[in-house]
Amino acid sequence: METAESPIGAHVPVAGGLATGGLKYAAEIGAEAVQVFVSNPRGWAQAAGKPAEDERLKAYSVEHDFPVYVHAPYLINPGSPSQDTLAKSVESVRHSLRRAYDIGARGVVVHTGSAVTQTYDEAMRQVHEHLLPLLAEIPDDGPDLLLEPMAGQGAMLCATVDQLGPYFDALERHPKVGVCFDTCHAFAAGHDLAADGGVDDTLKMLVETVGEGRLKLIHANDSKDVCGSAKDRHENIGAGHIGEDPFALLLRHPVVRGIPFIIETPGRSADPHRADIDTLKRLRK
Repeated sequence: METAESPIGAHVPVAGGLATGGLKYAAEIGAEAVQVFVSNPRGWAQAAGKPAEDERLKAYSVEHDFPVYVHAPYLINPGSPSQDTLAKSVESVRHSLRRAYDIGARGVVVHTGSAVTQTYDEAMRQVHEHLLPLLAEIPDDGPDLLLEPMAGQGAMLCATVDQLGPYFDALERHPKVGVCFDTCHAFAAGHDLAADGGVDDTLKMLVETVGEGRLKLIHANDSKDVCGSAKDRHENIGAGHIGEDPFALLLRHPVVRGIPFIIETPGRSADPHRADIDTLKRLRK
């Protein structure tokens, strides 16, 4: 595969072990990259991991230039007014970063969070005070912290790409901070990727906001709902309101080429995921 091409992969189940289960599923669907959970995505428990599985996945990633990413638990919210939730969020991010380092992952995807009932400024002060110190703990060869903007519902701290600016500022634009761009989230937040010029305009705004080289990962998901809906409901590639063409433009865009695409699309078996990966591979040509 040419280095300029974006690897196309999926968030994979890891029953049986990160390597045993994850790599088996990846092979079954034709994935060229994977994203995994390293603990319960809907809980605070921190799984220790299995050293043999960690080493096997890390070795495979290095040998085959196979990108691996970790998605942090959904409960994490550095903007929460609850001090208990805030403390648990910090420890969960720290755990995700450490486990990502153990398995040789390139990045840890973290949702940017919500102010809930407090003010935006209060929430962003928490981001600065509690997330910034974690970045100093990451080894030089460790994973990046990848901020994933949300779909725009409620008191979210970051949804549109321009809102990444204050978030990056709160983290002092640390070199270990990157962006995970979710197509469904962006579309739901109001970036009309399906409109003429929509992909170009959105990527231009992204680069102007965070700088070149900060985009590290694409979550490739179509949307069940219309642009600006603020609803985070993923659809299979080409079956939603975004459609195939914007994904083709993304895959060929100079800002994005070479950056891995990870699908998080619907499906309870390998078949729809294989179909989505095949679609993206076709659009990549």
